[in-house]
Amino acid sequence: MRFARSKRGLRLKTVDSCFQDLKESRLVEETFTIDEVSEVLSGLQAVVHSEVESELINTAYTNVLLLRQLFSQAEKWYLKLQTDISELENSCLFLLFLGVIKAFEIYEITFQPIIDIIKPKLAPLNEGGTTELLNKEILRLQEENEKLKSRLKTIEIQATNALDEKSKLERALQDLQLDQGNQKDFIKAGDLSDLENTVATLKSEFQKTLNDKTENQKSLEESLATAKHDLLRVQEQLSMAEKELEKKFQQTAAYRNMKEILTKKNDQIKDLRRRLAKYEPED
Repeated sequence: MRFARSKRGLRLKTVDSCFQDLKESRLVEETFTIDEVSEVLSGLQAVVHSEVESELINTAYTNVLLLRQLFSQAEKWYLKLQTDISELENSCLFLLFLGVIKAFEIYEITFQPIIDIIKPKLAPLNEGGTTELLNKEILRLQEENEKLKSRLKTIEIQATNALDEKSKLERALQDLQLDQGNQKDFIKAGDLSDLENTVATLKSEFQKTLNDKTENQKSLEESLATAKHDLLRVQEQLSMAEKELEKKFQQTAAYRNMKEILTKKNDQIKDLRRRLAKYEPED
């Protein structure tokens, strides 16, 4: 309110200076014709129109920047804000809100400087209660979610490596069997028996290794499924925590008071527009 009041004061001084410049530069004669008066008023109208339009544009842009800051903070805390544009047309609420703001400005100008001198300022309180607990729970769930994602990625990499190792062992066994078939025609009967025994031993060891890899792969797949279930559980808890935080915010007294004020303001604006429509000339 102090910022808006200072801006409004500067613009009013600018408008006053427009009239003062007109008095000093144009009102130097005692009599004026109708055309001269019309020209003077037209020039003054253009200057005042420009100043008022500039102030309205600056006010609108300032409100947009302020709302952007509020929405950014709400997004940071996972809040969902809802606005009812129709309430801005509430003429009764608008008049009531103007009266409240006027009283606040009078209090600010008259009493607040004295109170600031006499009464020391208290340090701001930290946010507490259920809102703080919900925010901490959301942060904890987010951290757990990131850990589960990292764990899931690690398990997927391990499962992929196990499948690659299994494929390599199977190809090695096939190559060994192929080499055995090619060498049967070039070795003696005694050597053939020793070679078959060696191949049988290697085949047994390979089968044992393959079985171990299969069991390891099954274990990795089970761990992967468990991690996915944990991830879904954490995401569900995170969603419930966000909904609970939004519900708590909508139940606060500040939210209900602001909604009530906006409703009254909408009715005031609508009533004013109906009154203004009675005095507008018909085309």
